[in-house]
Amino acid sequence: MGHGHHIEIKQESFTIPAKGKQFAIILMVVGLILTGIGIATIDKSGKSGHNATTTEATHGKDNHGNGHEAPASHAEGHDNHLTANPPAHTVEHVEEHGNVDTEKFGPRMEYKEENKPWMTKIWANLLVAGYFFTMVSLCALFWYAVQYAANAGWSVAIKRVPEAMYTFIPIAFGVLMIAVLLGKNDIYHWVHYEHLHLKPGQPGYDPILAGKSGFLNTGLLFGLPIVLVTVWVLIGRKLRKLSLQEDNATKGDTFFFKKSMRFSAAFLVVFGFTISIVAWLFIMSVDAHWYSTIFGVYNFATSWVSSIAFIALFVTYLRSQGYLGLVTQEHMHDLGKFMFAFTVFWAYIWLFQYLLIWYAAIPEEMMYYQIRFEDYKYNFLGNFVVNFVLPFAFLLMRSAKRNPKIMVAIACIMVMGHYYDVWFMVFPGVFGLNQQIGLLELGIFMLFVGLFVYWVLNQLTKRGLVAINHPFLEESVYHDVGV
Repeated sequence: MGHGHHIEIKQESFTIPAKGKQFAIILMVVGLILTGIGIATIDKSGKSGHNATTTEATHGKDNHGNGHEAPASHAEGHDNHLTANPPAHTVEHVEEHGNVDTEKFGPRMEYKEENKPWMTKIWANLLVAGYFFTMVSLCALFWYAVQYAANAGWSVAIKRVPEAMYTFIPIAFGVLMIAVLLGKNDIYHWVHYEHLHLKPGQPGYDPILAGKSGFLNTGLLFGLPIVLVTVWVLIGRKLRKLSLQEDNATKGDTFFFKKSMRFSAAFLVVFGFTISIVAWLFIMSVDAHWYSTIFGVYNFATSWVSSIAFIALFVTYLRSQGYLGLVTQEHMHDLGKFMFAFTVFWAYIWLFQYLLIWYAAIPEEMMYYQIRFEDYKYNFLGNFVVNFVLPFAFLLMRSAKRNPKIMVAIACIMVMGHYYDVWFMVFPGVFGLNQQIGLLELGIFMLFVGLFVYWVLNQLTKRGLVAINHPFLEESVYHDVGV
């Protein structure tokens, strides 16, 4: 299946087509309108949060498995703490249903509404959007670095796309930090607990939160991510500068290519040790009593596969507009294989995080899945169907990976599905029961997609689309998957 003719390699300068600008602007405008409607229709009565209690008091233990009775609450206004002194309706619930609940995930957690500022929904949605697009942009940088570190040749023809995508990191991270700054007290209940300064023996003292205070504190919540993202951005800018220098170098000069390899390898080491920290601080600490040893890997999986889907969407769009003439069906086939492979990887992590927690039956681990499986069962299973079953079923076929319409449809499903995946990690933990995607969620998602698309397309105009002096460019031009 080799190429039977010579392919001329020439530089391409990208100009955003009018329809491309219109699409991104329309997404942002519609997103703003839906966001405004969503904000206007938020229930402003203040009953937007929850307080959780457990039924295990009948065993004389607190919900953390300790041999002493736990306090009824941390303090007035401190929600989401699991207590061992259930209200009457909780005990009645157990008497009515017997052991049905405890057979699934141990002591049943009862959630009741508590007052939370209505603005918390806005900050929580901005947290989801900022985090999702920060991680998608970061994983584009990861993609870029992997290609250099692995000496990959096939991807050179599309390298400008992830190179443009990772420049969005500061924008998305800025939104994320604003959301955390304004909503921290109501999104993270451990922040409120930190302000109480309780000592052992005092009413409301929580040994688990106290034990995690060396990591879960507001100093690290703000300081550590800023340091890490600064390092990521500086390495990304260095790689982008080296890419520009490589374009301007003499043909055959590999000095800047080798330097890019070294910086890429350094970034991969930093990335591997830091991506989990960001996931722990911003997402896992929403359920501060809960923990999972593979949560960082799970967050990488959902961000990584989303980033690949975005790369496929941008490449397909550029080809449809007559750009990226060096990109063939062989490249699209490989992008499809990446989407397929890491969809399977995501499903593997999704399933085994669940199975390990279900099998171990440790109370602090079970609470996360208890509310999400027992009270959001259709959402829980739907998440798996959208993010695994549909992509797996379609991308399994060779022809689908070479069909632009199918690739675009599946990539869009994957982006929306994994955005919902992040939403599902956050909202049940912050607000408890009865949370669903509404106009506010849809509006913020569309707003950020439009902003992201416009930003990336604009970045693509600043460089030639062809890495003209990359030593593996010809290998990419004549790339053939061989099957």
